[in-house]
Amino acid sequence: MKILSTIKELFILSFATAIIAAAVYFLLIPTHASISSISGLAIVLVNFVPFTMSQITMFLNVILLIIGFFTCGSEFGYKTVYTSILLPIYLWIFEKLFPAISSLTGDSLLDVICYTFMVSIGLAILFNRNASSGGLDIVAKILNKYFRIEMGKALSAAGICIALSSYLAYDVKTVVLSLLGTYLNGIVLDHFIFDHNLKRRVCIVSPKNDEIRQFILNDLHSGATIYKAIGAYHLDEHEEIITIVDKHEFQKLMTFLDTVDPQAFVTVYQVSNIQYRPKSLPERKFA
Repeated sequence: MKILSTIKELFILSFATAIIAAAVYFLLIPTHASISSISGLAIVLVNFVPFTMSQITMFLNVILLIIGFFTCGSEFGYKTVYTSILLPIYLWIFEKLFPAISSLTGDSLLDVICYTFMVSIGLAILFNRNASSGGLDIVAKILNKYFRIEMGKALSAAGICIALSSYLAYDVKTVVLSLLGTYLNGIVLDHFIFDHNLKRRVCIVSPKNDEIRQFILNDLHSGATIYKAIGAYHLDEHEEIITIVDKHEFQKLMTFLDTVDPQAFVTVYQVSNIQYRPKSLPERKFA
């Protein structure tokens, strides 16, 4: 069963990487735009070194993999190594099969838009499998780990440098297109991919707190914390229930609250990072 599971995992990673490679080769290369990827940088460097784009991408990915192992350790396991090596191999295959590639849409801007959404699909699959396509994804993960920069914004920051490098080989129009594509790429990744991992911190004050607590524990199978809260106006003492839930659990919780206590006082905050440090936490009453 373990072998079958591994084969299935590799198939999914290969499929996602194929999507990314196809987007790069058929949509990005014809525009000469350098957008948020090592492949984008390779599009520029191919004008200055006697190597193909797939060879340059392979070399840069290997260098970044080594850096990733030293900085993030086990976070870059066999999955990222596999996809980082597989991506330039796909590009090499496309170079051999389709040597004379031209714009699929006939419009550079439309190519860039299609590229952004197509790449996002592939990256979403990889990140949900705790992998990446290598390259700037590794840089983004390093920035995310050490500087707490959101992945989409980290990719955009690194991608801006790549986009500006297109000025070395192409005209101003290509530079502007690269910058716009990099910005759009960051927005799409942030909104449609990484927002999926955001959780919500829900704070509830209600006289039905025991029923709400039981629902959180037994129906959502989640945890909660109870704090003593004092209202500033009448100085009445209440119990505030705080829980962390994902998008699906949040919807179920809100539906339950509408049924059991429509007048409950609820505040909601987005949570992008959760860390548990038991030695540094003050004593709390956990439900």
